[in-house]
Amino acid sequence: MAPKRIIWADDEIELLRPHILFLQQRGYEVTPVTNGEDAISQVNRSGCDLVLLDEMMDGKDGLTTLEEIKDQHPLLPVIMITKSEEERLMDDAIGRKIDFYLTKPVNPSQILLACKQIFETKAITEQRISQDYVKAFNEISQRLGGELTFRDWYDINLSLCQWNLEMDSYPELGLRETLNDQISACNVEFGKYIERHYSNWINAGPGHPRPEFSTDIVRKYVAPKLIEGRRVVFIVIDCLRLDQWLGFESYLSSLYTFDRRYYFSILPTATPYSRNAIFSGLFPLEIEKKFPEVWAKGEEDESSKNRFEKEFLEHQIKNLKIPLKTDVKYIKILNVDAAKNLEGQILSFVESNELTAVVINFLDILAHSRSDSNVIKEIAPDERAYRSLSNSWFMHSPLLDMLKTLARADCSIVITSDHGSIRSLHGTQVIGDRETSTSLRYKYGKNIKANSKHALFIKNPADYKLPSRGVNTQYMIAKEDYYFVYPTNYHHYLNYYKDTFQHGGVSMEEMIMPVIELTGKK
Repeated sequence: MAPKRIIWADDEIELLRPHILFLQQRGYEVTPVTNGEDAISQVNRSGCDLVLLDEMMDGKDGLTTLEEIKDQHPLLPVIMITKSEEERLMDDAIGRKIDFYLTKPVNPSQILLACKQIFETKAITEQRISQDYVKAFNEISQRLGGELTFRDWYDINLSLCQWNLEMDSYPELGLRETLNDQISACNVEFGKYIERHYSNWINAGPGHPRPEFSTDIVRKYVAPKLIEGRRVVFIVIDCLRLDQWLGFESYLSSLYTFDRRYYFSILPTATPYSRNAIFSGLFPLEIEKKFPEVWAKGEEDESSKNRFEKEFLEHQIKNLKIPLKTDVKYIKILNVDAAKNLEGQILSFVESNELTAVVINFLDILAHSRSDSNVIKEIAPDERAYRSLSNSWFMHSPLLDMLKTLARADCSIVITSDHGSIRSLHGTQVIGDRETSTSLRYKYGKNIKANSKHALFIKNPADYKLPSRGVNTQYMIAKEDYYFVYPTNYHHYLNYYKDTFQHGGVSMEEMIMPVIELTGKK
């Protein structure tokens, strides 16, 4: 390995010869210069791995030199050395992104320690992360061999999401493929687990242990706060995955504390089913009986199947016997202008309404746009980039600004999602007639067929509390990362939909949803 190259700028550099020799004896290559101009020139001409910079030099001082070096080389580490201990100077230097700060007089050991911290911290951190992941990998693998509960799946999914974020920060570790393989293995077992338990859970009587579902969210997390007399802002971010939310938390941690819990989205994990279930507190079959017009024949999109969310929410609040003095305020955000408008009015809504419900569709739009746009797919070619794109949206979104405003308001905030999405990498052939639904991750119709290894097959929709939609209707829900493709032009559509983010199926990413209560730090 080539020695690390250090440029040391100090107008009294001759007095530092013992320090330089000490570093050279330990394998560092040190180039001494006596002023800021020479330091900048040397960095630009020859490059280096670290700059040691005296704060007080004749001519161009250390802070000015630092600023010019960082303008050209923003990632180059700089250690500032000064005679001054003024706090103002320290703040000024730190504000210019120095990596370490030393006060004269310094001895050789101090300099060596600072250099080692710059050069070796990352390597030590990467080694620790690798060791920790191997341990976590083995623990998850052992758990998969035993009898798991839904809470175990919450823990496994959280661990995998956290490791995804860790690997995003250290891509050079070379562990991404291993992590992806483990996620795939977990989704295989998760699909089997859901197939064994889901129908029993949703048909079990009171007191039977089961996870919370979409139908429980308002009753469990919103209603108690309304009963206490709190004003509530209930935010549903369509198509939000846990790993995306964990990224968002970093932008909110200075404003809020989080009480994060989890629930299972109902099947199919698609907006017309899961979001209607959240707002109504009912399973799709129950919605069909109470509100038959919702499941009238038509395409399953925002304009048809989710037209009644406000009415559903009002109906559920009434059934829960919560006597609101004001109407429910319901806002659906489909574009930036609507989001900015909401940001400006959110405080007045909170002051005027006991319950303000907000649906935000951007992430769902992003997932669909990536499927249709080569530009977005190029910007976000993999899950790491997709998370980064989601973070970039949130960081600059009116939603973040709205949450900053709400942190100072006297209200309770509950955030959740209706379903997540999965990067679909494997196609599986499906056969069905013209009346079969068009979704890629789930199908319903008559005489539909596919590989049973790749799909959950539902012969009797009532067992899954799904609407029958006519005589002999059956459902198939894709497992893992499979998507359904018809035989006609099979290879064309197999390639067209490969590597797109889809929802509606059975996977941890689509089913295990966060529900977060935010408390402002006042």
